[in-house]
Amino acid sequence: MAQTKSPRVAEQRPHLARELNAFDATLIVMGGIIGTGIFVNPSVVAARAHTTPLIFAAWIVGGIVALFGGFVFAELAARRPEVGGLYAYMRDAFHPLVAFSYGWTALLVSQSGGMALAAITFALYFNPLALWHVPAIVSAVGVLVLFSVINCFGVKEGGITQNLFMLLKVAVILALIVAGFVVTPAGMPVAAVPSPAIGLGMFALLGSAMIPVLYAYDGWQTASFMSGELKNPRRTLSYGLVIGVLAVIVLYVAVTIVCIRVLGPDKLALSSAPATEIMHLAGPAWEWIIAMGVGLSTLGFLSNQILTSPRIYYAMAEDGDFFASLAWLHPKTEAPIVAIALQGVVAIAITLAGAAFAALRQGYQSILDGVVAIDFTFFALAALAVFVFRNRDRSDEGVTIEVPGHPYTTAIFGVVCAGVVAYSMVAYPRDTLPCIAALVSAVPAYWLWRCFKKR
Repeated sequence: MAQTKSPRVAEQRPHLARELNAFDATLIVMGGIIGTGIFVNPSVVAARAHTTPLIFAAWIVGGIVALFGGFVFAELAARRPEVGGLYAYMRDAFHPLVAFSYGWTALLVSQSGGMALAAITFALYFNPLALWHVPAIVSAVGVLVLFSVINCFGVKEGGITQNLFMLLKVAVILALIVAGFVVTPAGMPVAAVPSPAIGLGMFALLGSAMIPVLYAYDGWQTASFMSGELKNPRRTLSYGLVIGVLAVIVLYVAVTIVCIRVLGPDKLALSSAPATEIMHLAGPAWEWIIAMGVGLSTLGFLSNQILTSPRIYYAMAEDGDFFASLAWLHPKTEAPIVAIALQGVVAIAITLAGAAFAALRQGYQSILDGVVAIDFTFFALAALAVFVFRNRDRSDEGVTIEVPGHPYTTAIFGVVCAGVVAYSMVAYPRDTLPCIAALVSAVPAYWLWRCFKKR
């Protein structure tokens, strides 16, 4: 009797709806990258790099690394177009334990931490000029709850919301760029700080500055989580990754030029909201517009993260490596609402912890360093996965895009990612070591889960 019923039950079970096209994929890639970073990190980069040449070098090198990463994930998406993205790549290339470790740290650190950073940035920009007479932490938590609810209505609704906010983000960045070339630079020019001589000191400054830069470029991988909801994911996701990353590089370099032109490296390093200061020079109306625009565009990043991240936990549950309820889809919306709710709760907890740990700005930098350390650990493994799949796959049939310059470019990307992790642990141990501890804790958590399943 059970044998006759099980196929029928499987047929009636909801599946992730393939509602998203190539345009959606490109905007999801850009939406996963453009968020908190470009509106706050220019000041962090300036504070760490000090001089104009090193500031520009950090953003350009970071763009090249991001492009290499885009190609790596484009090939992975073409070879393994499965729901869960990087989680699935880790599982198929290495071992379910590695995949579990990625999902575990995505929930506890990287994805939830990125959402917390976006919520904090929203509060920093939005509250002062939007006549919101509430503590900033209330605004940060409120938007996390709001977008968790919106994405429970389904992938189509979540995708439309993400796309609208993505277009708004581009409009705000373009307005900032135009204003930066029109307004008069702030104050008297300061004396140029001589660039450090080529040596360990210069590379130490560049390495320190690369962490916030790479966080600003981080996020191209989130689109791969949506493979199960993309039409023809092999093609749409592969090309969306490359086009999206290239567009973001152009926007980021233009913003860097504007920040240096208007504020200069010294004033930029002291600014907590450089976009607001630039638009302030254009007049009160522009200042209000940029505050509202940056706040709302930051919400777009939140929308992107809440749209994409729960698909990791859905894939884990589908594999039997996490709570089965996380794989439950609402029969009408076909959305993994339990996974969405879990993601929202953890992101709120990290936001509250960051605010309690220090002032919002210091909490932002602390979360940033930890998130980068975890993300780039798995980016290095993603580069290694390309080598594994190329060696394992008998043919490249169906692979619509490959990493150009492989194996050299793939190896460079992997080595740079590993170097970023090592530098973060040495330079910012207070921020990164707790996150690395969360990664290590995935090993006993995985085996305990397996023992629990057996019983």
